[in-house]
Amino acid sequence: MILTVTLNTALDVTYRVPRLRAHASHRVTDVSERPGGKGVNVARVLAALGHEVTATGFLGGPVGAVVREGLEGSAVADAFVPCAGNTRRTVAVVDETTGDTTQFNEAGPVITPAEWSAFLARYADLVDDARAVALCGSLPPGLPVGAYAVLVRTARAAGTPVLLDTSGEALRRGIAARPELIKPNASELAELTGSRDPLPATLDARRRGAQAVVTSLGPAGLLAATPEGTWQAAPPRTLSGNPTGAGDSAVAGLLSALAENLDWPARLTRAVALSAATVHAATAGEFHRPTYEAVLTGTKVTPG
Repeated sequence: MILTVTLNTALDVTYRVPRLRAHASHRVTDVSERPGGKGVNVARVLAALGHEVTATGFLGGPVGAVVREGLEGSAVADAFVPCAGNTRRTVAVVDETTGDTTQFNEAGPVITPAEWSAFLARYADLVDDARAVALCGSLPPGLPVGAYAVLVRTARAAGTPVLLDTSGEALRRGIAARPELIKPNASELAELTGSRDPLPATLDARRRGAQAVVTSLGPAGLLAATPEGTWQAAPPRTLSGNPTGAGDSAVAGLLSALAENLDWPARLTRAVALSAATVHAATAGEFHRPTYEAVLTGTKVTPG
């Protein structure tokens, strides 16, 4: 089993409009709702790849109930811990003319100390049975900024490989707990290291505690610094579409390949292909399989 953690779970709401204009009313041509949050997106991709996957985090209130209902009947096992506050919503507005997406993210419910303690007990049980774990996304209000560092140390004590995908101070604290892997994007990496030069910044991030760092370079692919060396992985061509969720699919590719003990070039190839295939999917947490298979054969991984 692979475990994904989404402490700030969401109900993802997507509106599609013919053209998005400021200070104007809009007629929505399509609306969709589905369970969301970075770790939930990762879990759905893992399940689509054929992995047994369990998702945990917090769910509460009427929105949390809708998220739970959305997970029923899926291939993702629900191990979420209840909280008193209402699970947040994220609203994405897609401009059908340009393809651009405008995102609105709520902060999330306030988590109490008792709820955090209940989650830690559930997490410790789940980690013992997991082949790998992904810690994903922002922290909801009420949690300590070092929450991910605690979860990394718990996984390491259980001998379970852990991937951390967060940002800001949560990433800074979490990386000091020495996760097996972090996956920042270029802006998150610059915030962590103070450098906008991807290679020196990636190497710097690894020196801060992560065993390996894989930086997302957007359409240019991935840059990895690992104990076995550095690599850059690039798709065969730039794909147009909606990039929302592409980073989560890359996490799923890295995590699944880690659980399967694949080498680094194979891990990066899968991550690039899944990320590219998500650009052609309707929503985050999905990927377009023909695109995935085409990019998988055409991705180039070069040592650097």
